[in-house]
Amino acid sequence: MKEDFLHYIWLYKKLDISNLKTTQGEVLHILNFGQYIQQSGPDFFNAQIVLNEQKWAGNIEIHIKSSDWYVHHHEKDDNYNNVILHVVWEHDAPIFRKDNSEIPVLEIKNYVSREELYKYQSLISPKSWIFCENQIKDVDDFTISNWQERLFFERLERKSQPINQLLLETENDWESVLFCMLAKNFGLNTNGESFLKVAKSITFSIIRKEALEVLYLEALLFGQANLIPIVIEDNYAKELKSWYDYIALKYKLQPPILAPIQFFKHRPDNFPTIRLSQLAMIYHLNRNLFSKIIEAKSLKELYSLFAISVSDYWKTHYNFDKLSPKKEKVLSKSFIDLLIINTIIPIKFAYARSQGKDISEQLIELLSEISSEKNTIIDKFNSFGIKSKSAFQSQALLQLKNEYCNNKKCLECAIGIQLLKK
Repeated sequence: MKEDFLHYIWLYKKLDISNLKTTQGEVLHILNFGQYIQQSGPDFFNAQIVLNEQKWAGNIEIHIKSSDWYVHHHEKDDNYNNVILHVVWEHDAPIFRKDNSEIPVLEIKNYVSREELYKYQSLISPKSWIFCENQIKDVDDFTISNWQERLFFERLERKSQPINQLLLETENDWESVLFCMLAKNFGLNTNGESFLKVAKSITFSIIRKEALEVLYLEALLFGQANLIPIVIEDNYAKELKSWYDYIALKYKLQPPILAPIQFFKHRPDNFPTIRLSQLAMIYHLNRNLFSKIIEAKSLKELYSLFAISVSDYWKTHYNFDKLSPKKEKVLSKSFIDLLIINTIIPIKFAYARSQGKDISEQLIELLSEISSEKNTIIDKFNSFGIKSKSAFQSQALLQLKNEYCNNKKCLECAIGIQLLKK
């Protein structure tokens, strides 16, 4: 038995209230079950009960055992002075307020039907992947659709947290925050944190000043990432080193302490050298990139902003001093989609919120036009009958699996609640 099941029973009134009695033998009538607001303090606020023909108004606390009151030290907390009823599955000890008055206790295990218990046990019994894998296909489309929208914005809230932190660190410089978030995503999972440290080590005003030449930006990024070879015959590497030394001295830059930049297991087009050159090219070609992204209303506009290649040197190289067949090395549509999903949409969401604007529909429309992400989580949901056709849906399903299924929050999930109600 888990406490969240008791919350579900009380919230949805899944108990027989026709003949209630407290453990003290008092006749109990529930007039109002209270408000479930999930904040600190009692579980349900502003409830109303009648106890032996005396009407009471106040709060209700729920536990598995009545002795949990003392385990959680509620007897020392003023927030619990106004509890008028203690609802428990098993009564094992009398409970008193700070003033030593006894709190009425309702033991509900005898008022909950076996059917409700069976449905709950069936839902939370061990499965191969998620608890509801055998039943989730039976949930109606309306419930799934509404829940996915809620999940999508929950995920955006989580993705906004590092953005908000960067805003504090940069004194609300949105261009700088965008640069840092783009750098992180250009580094992918392997080098993302290192690229982020590189971006944070360069005040964005320097990027603005040096963006006139892509060579200067490459020198900055490669130098701060410690990717310029020290001993090499490559003329371009020598030129980068010369420019980096000059710029670093000019702006008093110190390279950050980084884990070694990883090339291993990357396809050549994902090599950090190529990604840094593409990032430099974006800022060379786009002044006021943040404003352009915020003003963009369509995928076509966003794709055009990232329709870039690498500098001439990297068209014939993947590493310094190693010539390769010439290739433009443009950003692929799939990579731009990842940037939109993981950087652009969260940035637009966070900025709109800071301005007191609601662009929810715009964000849903943008991601609904992008194909679903492909990974093991999405494949699993597909196999259970929950199809993902767009990035909007795949982002919602990732939130569902990571935040609800993995944490066994079935009774906080619209799907779990719907299955129990059936």
